[in-house]
Amino acid sequence: METKETTKTHFLHPGAIFAVKEEYIVTTIVGSCIAVCLWDPVLMIGGINHYMLALWNGEGLPSPRYGNIAIPKLIEKMLMLGCNKNNLKAKIFGGASLINSSSGLLNVGTRNIMLAEDMLKEEKLPIISRDVDGNFGRKIIFNTKTGGVLLKRVIKRQAG
Repeated sequence: METKETTKTHFLHPGAIFAVKEEYIVTTIVGSCIAVCLWDPVLMIGGINHYMLALWNGEGLPSPRYGNIAIPKLIEKMLMLGCNKNNLKAKIFGGASLINSSSGLLNVGTRNIMLAEDMLKEEKLPIISRDVDGNFGRKIIFNTKTGGVLLKRVIKRQAG
């Protein structure tokens, strides 16, 4: 992904949403969290969220820390920037299983993936790229103008 020296950068923290008309290089790091990138190839506008848990439980204020809040908020921001929902394309990243669980219950990463896929399908937004699941983190570098994503898998090294 080629970047000009004048291209602005932004680090996206967990529980945040970022969508702009200008070109930005947005970086975030996900483990069991999910990053959803939306891009309008007609207007060349992109946005990204980073949520930590699938569902808001209704307590306190609704926050984009939860996927069922973060995904609709990202779509809303894209539409407010002038995007046509029919043009939006999605990419999803993360949802790793970083903690071994023998309980048999779905882990946080799996629930986060399922929510992203279900909500994007419900919104009729095609997922054109994904790198999800596994037992490693991911560093995501998203260009809001081109929709391009550079991904680096972050493998935890075992001591020994």
